[in-house]
Amino acid sequence: MSEPIVLYEVRNRIASIIINRVEKRNALNPELVNLLTHYLVKAGEDVDVKVVILKANGPVFSAGADLAYLQQLQRNSYEENLADSKNLKELFTTILYLPKIVIAQVEGHAIAGGCGLATVCDVIFAVPEANFGYTEVKLGFVPAIVSCLLMRKTSETIAKQILLTGELFSAETALNYNLISFVTNQAEIAQKVNDFALNLCANSSTSSLSVTKQLINEVTYDGLEKSLESAVQINARVRESEDFKKGIASFINKEKIKW
Repeated sequence: MSEPIVLYEVRNRIASIIINRVEKRNALNPELVNLLTHYLVKAGEDVDVKVVILKANGPVFSAGADLAYLQQLQRNSYEENLADSKNLKELFTTILYLPKIVIAQVEGHAIAGGCGLATVCDVIFAVPEANFGYTEVKLGFVPAIVSCLLMRKTSETIAKQILLTGELFSAETALNYNLISFVTNQAEIAQKVNDFALNLCANSSTSSLSVTKQLINEVTYDGLEKSLESAVQINARVRESEDFKKGIASFINKEKIKW
């Protein structure tokens, strides 16, 4: 019997959601996206949970979409890609609007959709060795959904640099870009994250945390839903493009892409 790809536990009013696709570098596929959304909703509805920690087993937080998933995308219809894009959007907005504080514990690289997953959290801890990046343009794809969230966290200049080049950048750079909250060494990150969560549990009102998060979101993400709806359609449409098919084929065959 195979291990579950998402682990869930609650202790001391803290829900831990752990991505567990280690052999696939914790890459995102429809099953993982749906399970993460399910457990986030479960934590949000649990009156005994005050804080959620999102983390991953293995050396990579998430490498983005997995190989089998990328191959499937080439065969999907527009309607199938649209539905899939909506599921990804739902995962990100579930974190964003969850009435609990969500902390990301990033102990490895967070790439493409994995980067979006980490940086949409309310508080993000990362180890210095972790690299971040939105690499979609290198595959003939578009970072549509994640760009809507990124633009609310950093400047237009930095967003263009990140999204147009598709280059990876360090945790320290991510901190300077306002994409993450803390850089903490590997030996201490688990304790630092746990201490931060316990401090919120002990010293902050549950309702005040929820309403304050909602207030910040209303100010920061005004107009987000309209942008996301457009991004979902762009996401689905670009999957049918020749550049996307060329980029994915080259990636799968481990060939250098000539654009």
